[in-house]
Amino acid sequence: MHRTFRLRAAAAALTVLAGAWTLSACGGDDKGGKDGAAAPLKLGYFPNITHATALVGIQKGIFAKHLGVAPKTATFNAGPAAVEALFSGAVDATFVGPNPTVNAWAKSHGKAVKVISGAASGGVSFVVKPGINGPQDLKGKKIATPQLGNTQDVALRYWLKKNGLTANKDGSGDVKVVPQENAQTIQTFQQGSIDGAWVPEPYASRLVLEGKGKKLLDESSLWPGGKFVITNLIVRRDFADKHPDQVKKLLAGVVEATDYINSDKAGAEQATNDALTKLSGKPIKQNVLDAAFKNITFTTDPVAPSLVAGAQHAEDIGLLDKVDLTGIYDLGPLNDVLKAQGKAQVSDK
Repeated sequence: MHRTFRLRAAAAALTVLAGAWTLSACGGDDKGGKDGAAAPLKLGYFPNITHATALVGIQKGIFAKHLGVAPKTATFNAGPAAVEALFSGAVDATFVGPNPTVNAWAKSHGKAVKVISGAASGGVSFVVKPGINGPQDLKGKKIATPQLGNTQDVALRYWLKKNGLTANKDGSGDVKVVPQENAQTIQTFQQGSIDGAWVPEPYASRLVLEGKGKKLLDESSLWPGGKFVITNLIVRRDFADKHPDQVKKLLAGVVEATDYINSDKAGAEQATNDALTKLSGKPIKQNVLDAAFKNITFTTDPVAPSLVAGAQHAEDIGLLDKVDLTGIYDLGPLNDVLKAQGKAQVSDK
């Protein structure tokens, strides 16, 4: 895979201090305990529905079953913080989005991380006020994205350009793109401060169900087969080299958690909501949960081609530098697990 990239804006964000993330249990080395056994694997994830593989795997004890002990966990609110924790050794592996993944690879010149599994595809929509019916109605409007240069921000700006509209990084142009936290977007949309947002679940469904917005576009309609990566699993290269058995056990847990989500939607929704309630103190409304799960495909397939296509899109809008991503995927251990269970293998092409 030779056509690759780095996000200028997000690369700078990788210097985020450790205070930007929270650890429920921490430690930065790979040494074992007194008996010489390997220390518990340290796993990161976001308190998002797009990270339900992690939430279910932890809540249902699936990872603990395969690893022999529950992993130490860390939660993050942004990709750069998760990557910083991975670089520092505070976590060994983390679920994270595609652009932070690429930036981690670029920042370390391909030496620090690798993608070992997919986790989720889809689950992103463009939600607008009812009076907006197409690109022709967007001139002079304010549209929110989670962060300048993040996956959804690139998708919006590229889509606007394809439809003949400008959206400059300084906020000027035909459409003013307003980067803001997803939770804030719910409020600003309801208050009328913005006219729409290109956001992941559950925020897209919340904008529709709670904010009375309408879905102008499901991003999956823009991708071949409706598939594009929204969450994957990355690991510290040095940890993977030292503990390949731990990595394979983690992947066995990922496969089982994915199977559980796809075979028992009700149980998966409940486990996800229970986990999110523990983290935030507030459950997600059932109608939002139902809608969000319908819009996300949970899969171990990393949908690798979408990274390449995303690079091309970001280059077109001037947010990317090229970086060689050859070797970013190491799907051998995952495919070993899948093959042993008689499941279809996944590809990095």
